[in-house]
Amino acid sequence: METWRLLDTGARSAAENMALDEVLLELKAGERIPHTLRFLQFSKPAVLVGHHQSVEEEIRLDYCRNKGIEINRRLTGGGALYWGTMELGWEIYISKKDPRIPARIEDLYHKMGEASANGLRRLGIRAHFRPRNDVEVGGRKISGTGGTELSGAILFQGTLLVDFDVDEMLRALRIPTEKLQDKEIQSVKERVTCLKWELGRTPSLSSIKNSLVKGFQETFGVRFNPGPLTPKEEDLLKEKLPHFSSLEYIFKVRESLSRRKTLTSILKAPGGLIRASIAIDTKTQVINQILITGDFFAYPKRAIFDLESLLKNSKATPSNIERIIRSFFSEEKPRIPGVKEDHFIQAVEEALQKTDLLPFGFGESETRHLFPVLKPFKEVKKPEVLLLPYCAKEVDCSYRYQRGCQECGRCSIGKALEMARSFGMDSITIQNYEDLEATLRRTKRSGATSFIGSCCEPFYGKHRPDFERIGLPGILVDVERSTCYDLNREKEAHLGSFENQTHLNLPLLERVLKYVHG
Repeated sequence: METWRLLDTGARSAAENMALDEVLLELKAGERIPHTLRFLQFSKPAVLVGHHQSVEEEIRLDYCRNKGIEINRRLTGGGALYWGTMELGWEIYISKKDPRIPARIEDLYHKMGEASANGLRRLGIRAHFRPRNDVEVGGRKISGTGGTELSGAILFQGTLLVDFDVDEMLRALRIPTEKLQDKEIQSVKERVTCLKWELGRTPSLSSIKNSLVKGFQETFGVRFNPGPLTPKEEDLLKEKLPHFSSLEYIFKVRESLSRRKTLTSILKAPGGLIRASIAIDTKTQVINQILITGDFFAYPKRAIFDLESLLKNSKATPSNIERIIRSFFSEEKPRIPGVKEDHFIQAVEEALQKTDLLPFGFGESETRHLFPVLKPFKEVKKPEVLLLPYCAKEVDCSYRYQRGCQECGRCSIGKALEMARSFGMDSITIQNYEDLEATLRRTKRSGATSFIGSCCEPFYGKHRPDFERIGLPGILVDVERSTCYDLNREKEAHLGSFENQTHLNLPLLERVLKYVHG
């Protein structure tokens, strides 16, 4: 039986581990080392961006620096990763021409993923490969994989979560969770698992490594012989370490800073609220990351995670999004009461439609505070009326509970009325929900083609079906907090008796008015 080297380099700094990746890959490309399985760990928590990513876009730099979390860059592509000191990495260095290496990249991912899953099953957990590049247990990710090649040599690696700190990961990485509520953050956490959670204990590193070795031995039909770094590998490591420790290497991808944008949407379906949070490369129009959360129920629970996996790294075109989602529902047949595939298609597409706003000076953070009604943003042109909430008036204002405004300058309503006049628009302050419905219907009957309004995101999420039922297209601008929903006072607000003051987002409202009248 053929023998491969088993190399355990122990806990090292992020720079050392990344330098060793290049050392071993270069030597393998020159056929100067045998096929090798390497185990690696990190001596300090670390975040690693993919080879083509920008550190500033992917990582919360201030948080990582304050917490002493090391930052570095992988040779391989893919997304940013958080490594705790308990996580275990494995890497295979092998010749591409080896007959055991599949020609198709999809088959390579499958073989390597199943090899590691085979090892994990020996620990007593039901691990399986999940396309495109994950290993999962019960629908939750326990390991991610990826690879690269150089001159006929392949480096293929995986990350195994042993005792994982999800909260630290969310704080360290710029995962698109800024607008998620607590229960939705919990949904994000439910997408991953680790050995400790699955087994109820943390197995010894030696038992984990032994199990993985057996999984790779069985998959590749080889045996492993432990061996240290060779003198040549040690020398090359010393030579390369300054480069991999340098800011020039770690922060080298700066030209893409404007490319990665995080866009969101919310959609109320009969079965619950759907929120799509998408990180997209605006140059290549590829989805880097996607989270689909909400208060709906999905059976099996893993269905949404699987859908996210299929959408990740896919082209962000409407036809491709629709094809992926419809194919998923056709093949997997998930049961999501009150939510249809069309709802998911609409939620994802509405988030992606916000890319239309970016060339007009809207920042990605601003687009999270804009909500469409019936039509995409770009199709709302020259609206005739601006609708404003009474709760933005001062509590003791004599006009608080009636229409009109003295424009005294004590609240944001007066400035908004002035803006509307400058664009030839009528302005109406809405006193309660019934008044909103009546005003929208009256405005539509008058021949108006669209409107601009202001409300809080929870109100939009709850009443979006009502806006669409009435049938007047428009754009809604999120108010600044605090709102009746923040204070659990939505019943009073519905009746028009909410006794607290919100504030209009005047800079964003002005930008929207210029956009629709441009």
